[in-house]
Amino acid sequence: SPSLWAAAMAAGPPPPLDPMPLPVFSEEGFGDKFLRKTRENPLVPLGCLCTVSVLTYGLISFKRGNIRRSQLMMRARIVAQGFTFAALLGGMVVTAMKSRK
Repeated sequence: SPSLWAAAMAAGPPPPLDPMPLPVFSEEGFGDKFLRKTRENPLVPLGCLCTVSVLTYGLISFKRGNIRRSQLMMRARIVAQGFTFAALLGGMVVTAMKSRK
């Protein structure tokens, strides 16, 4: 309709189309990524540390000839690995739930 066109022309020229600024991404180094991931799920590094500690103690016990303690530490290592895996899986589930919201 002509009256609609006349009203639009009376309002003045359309605003200029400014390009949207592009987001700036910076390279995330290993240390930065490690700290971010540790803050997101602190149980995974804790589980890894426990696993390595128990494994090391078990290997030292084996080298010294304490077979009984070495076997106990290898079983404890399996438990620590299971904890680490459960923490990793739990962190993934929590992250997936956050991204769904």
